[in-house]
Amino acid sequence: MLFDNTINNIGRIRKLVEVVVKYGFEDIVINTGLRGILTTKKKAKEIGSEEEHQFTQTRWERIRLIMEELGPTYIKLGQMLSNRPDLVPEPLINELEKLLDRVPPFSTEIAKECIEKELGKKIDEIFIYFDEKPIGSASIGQVHRARLVSGEDVVVKIQRPNAKKQVYADLSLIREFVRLTENYFIKAGIINPLDILETFSKSLQNELDYFTEARNLEQFRTLYRDYKILYIPKPYRELSTEKVLTIEFISGCKVTDVATLKSWGIWPEDIAKKGLEIYLKQIFEVGIFHADPHPGNILVKPNGSIGLIDFGMVGKLMQSQKYAFAGVFISLAKKDAKSMAINLRRLAIDHEINDMRAFEYDLNDLIQDYVILPDDDFGVRDFTARLQKLAYKYKLQIPGVIFLILRSLAILEGTAKMLDPKFDVLEYIKPYGLKLIAEQYSFKNVSDEVSNSLAQAFTLFYNLPLELRDIIKQVRKGKIVLNTNQIGYERHQKQLDFITNRIVYAIIIASLIIAAGLSYSLAIGKEVAGLFGLPGFSLFCLATAALLGFILFINDIRSGRNRNQ
Repeated sequence: MLFDNTINNIGRIRKLVEVVVKYGFEDIVINTGLRGILTTKKKAKEIGSEEEHQFTQTRWERIRLIMEELGPTYIKLGQMLSNRPDLVPEPLINELEKLLDRVPPFSTEIAKECIEKELGKKIDEIFIYFDEKPIGSASIGQVHRARLVSGEDVVVKIQRPNAKKQVYADLSLIREFVRLTENYFIKAGIINPLDILETFSKSLQNELDYFTEARNLEQFRTLYRDYKILYIPKPYRELSTEKVLTIEFISGCKVTDVATLKSWGIWPEDIAKKGLEIYLKQIFEVGIFHADPHPGNILVKPNGSIGLIDFGMVGKLMQSQKYAFAGVFISLAKKDAKSMAINLRRLAIDHEINDMRAFEYDLNDLIQDYVILPDDDFGVRDFTARLQKLAYKYKLQIPGVIFLILRSLAILEGTAKMLDPKFDVLEYIKPYGLKLIAEQYSFKNVSDEVSNSLAQAFTLFYNLPLELRDIIKQVRKGKIVLNTNQIGYERHQKQLDFITNRIVYAIIIASLIIAAGLSYSLAIGKEVAGLFGLPGFSLFCLATAALLGFILFINDIRSGRNRNQ
């Protein structure tokens, strides 16, 4: 049997295959394990004919149509892939961006029953008012306005009946489909399809648990409690479960409602600046950001503060990613293609850049277009699209969170230009980038990096005997065969000695810098006699480190001359 773990779903798998064939992708079926799914009659009808399908749509449009026909889970998969230009080509991304989560609302009576079941109380015991008409509906759930018996206005998000069961069944089906067609997709240029699916599965499973969104809201409220221009709604934990989420209702107008803003005496240009400032702070300073900033999720309160809603999608950046991402934009501002190339490589998990100079030339063309062309002709969205092409061309496996940021910045740029046509996003990004670059090379951060490097080196030397012993065992058992060639041995030995000396010098210099930092830290708050307010021991360590660094530099120059002779 082709696969016994999905025998109960054979009918649904056959339906999926039939839809794929219907839109002209017989090659996927013929060249993979899916061929055994269709009945003999279907094979003769669908893939046995010599007639070619005549489609008015492109290949990429047909992929979108397949996802739309298969339903909500597939639509969400397409939406996720639209944010991963490092994995799929640009024409497909353009089609996937058209996918909309259009699902009709379910019965309000069913919604009320779900609330009562989840919260263990009658609707009248919780709310004095519950709007019968939902204000929003999607594949996972829908949202209603309500007022608590205590008088607070809230919105209530209710999960669709059997949504979890349906999503898990679809995920199981998609997983089996991808497993059978993995080699086909890899040959087509889609890297690690099973890994992509697992990432998607985790994201969708988080969406199915409304507690995740409640935690996101609480985290943001804590992080920004003293940030007066940003307002985050309060989640009601006691009125929330995995399937029901109750959140404070924010009164205000949509960020793009210019007429209302002006009637409140609020300048749209100021809102554009505030909005971008909020997001740049999230991205470059905090490292945790609201990842879906379309205008419907940004509200302006009458006092001029900005409220964010819908925290189902939140992005998180590591410190190293923040520095590299900032470096990309600083390089853009400085028109430095080489620096941008280095920072993009630092961001990438993996890449296939065989010719660094060609990569730099491509980036230089991108920089010139962005910096030289007028803002109306080339903005963040265009910059992102071009960067997506390069990511796909050079197989740059850039973390998905980076493209979430670029997508967010492109959306924000579009919104900002509706409020202020002269708005220049890059001018606002530069100060944040420069601040991060300065932080990256601060004494404290460099000391931390050196400490981490020393710790890793210590671990390496500590484990080396065990690793060598294991390798020797493998050689004795014949599991490892060593082929050696001693041509040019003396030259390589000299190179090895030179590298070893550099490593030793570097470790000693790093140790002296750390010692100087520790000595300075211990002396903080005490009266210290020394140059520049530094203790004598710190000065000694820094001077010695500088001397050794100079010696290392001179030796490096001499070695370079010898190699060139």
